[in-house]
Amino acid sequence: MSEINSKTEKFAKTEKFAETEKFGFSDLGKIMDQLLGEDGCPWDKEQTHESLKRYLIEESYEVLEAIDDNDLDGLKEELGDVLLQIFFHGKLAEKSGTFTMEDITDAISKKLIRRHPHVFATTEVENAEEVTRNWDEIKNQEKLEKNISYESMLDKVPKNLPSLLEALKIQEKVGKVGFDWDTIEEVAEKVREEEEELKEAIQIGDQKKIEEEFGDLLFTLVSIGRFLNLDPEESLFKANNKFRRRFRYIEKHFRDKSLEIAKKNRKSMEKLWKESKKNV
Repeated sequence: MSEINSKTEKFAKTEKFAETEKFGFSDLGKIMDQLLGEDGCPWDKEQTHESLKRYLIEESYEVLEAIDDNDLDGLKEELGDVLLQIFFHGKLAEKSGTFTMEDITDAISKKLIRRHPHVFATTEVENAEEVTRNWDEIKNQEKLEKNISYESMLDKVPKNLPSLLEALKIQEKVGKVGFDWDTIEEVAEKVREEEEELKEAIQIGDQKKIEEEFGDLLFTLVSIGRFLNLDPEESLFKANNKFRRRFRYIEKHFRDKSLEIAKKNRKSMEKLWKESKKNV
């Protein structure tokens, strides 16, 4: 009898969710509680903060893709997927007694108020640059108050960032203390220097040296983007998407002609690639 009652109660809870017209934050919390509860989802209950890391990254990139595609319906859905990851981590922390969802919203709310004294207090600013400068000063003060210290200023750059973005953050950090080029022309000259060093390494055939010089070239190219106020990660993301569009143009042509995409048809592919630049 107790088993029947348990199943009936579970069914009633599910029916309650099914009848909800529009779900809010509290509803999402309850859904996650049920998924992670005794009669919840076996896969969900096996997850940890560590195992979920990849999904937070993947969902974030899908948000970027929706923005680039100007897909507002897709953006709504992908932001929901990111929100799910936040709730997932929050609920796992609640189960372990580490912190709660309310602790998360409390922490970010206090941080926003603290770091915007020009909005929530009496500090006056003239432009966005002053806002950024104040933000950094407040962050540094927070670190001092928490007794957080770093051996190097570069320790402040997260190590799990995509490498292009990490390179940008590293360069921004050292640039703030004057370790930087003065003009974009100087950076362009450094790019040419790194290209020559890569060519020399290729001629020698030293694979370790080739990898090192290729990395130096990429790092310097990030500086070009920085001087042009470009995000290298975003630029490469868009370049990847452009390549996808143009290669699909080639694939469509081959499908329409019932031809095989293979090395023997490389000249045809190169011709179609040039066409794709005008058409997609």
